Amino acid sequence: MHSKNLNDVFIGLGSNLEQPLEQVKRALKELSEHPELSLITSSPLYRSKAIGPSQADYINAVAQIKTPLSALQLLDQLQHIEQLHQRVRIQHWGPRTLDLDILLYGNASINNERLIIPHAHMCERNFVLQPLHDIAPDLHLPSGISIASLLAGLGTAELKPIPQTEYGSSS
Repeated sequence: MHSKNLNDVFIGLGSNLEQPLEQVKRALKELSEHPELSLITSSPLYRSKAIGPSQADYINAVAQIKTPLSALQLLDQLQHIEQLHQRVRIQHWGPRTLDLDILLYGNASINNERLIIPHAHMCERNFVLQPLHDIAPDLHLPSGISIASLLAGLGTAELKPIPQTEYGSSS
């Protein structure tokens, strides 16, 4: 991958079906091996309660990548990876084998029928903000709001770190 014109991107990962810990680990490996993505780092893993319908807890993480792909090209690639994990979109906020969300794409603000960046609900979700803060503590949204201040407003009581001994190195 050429080093010029690379976009700095943060991706949220989540799973609560079919060995979610393994799903997230495998997705991180797939991101690191993708020819048009360069995995810079990934957060520790967290267990969180599901939003919406009653279902199993989620395993969550955030990855930082660099890519020459446009935001929509990246979305297509992430959806392809989700399909490799047999992702089925039946129920809004329903259980899933793998969810890959573009949280931030450089300093861009995007709002179209396929993609909203910054991710529409990230500011309300400690399972996104905490792992994002872990790998980029000084990060700010394009609006100027810091991730740290958003996280401080939510708290992390329902978020459970998964000991690294349970999953090995994530970066």
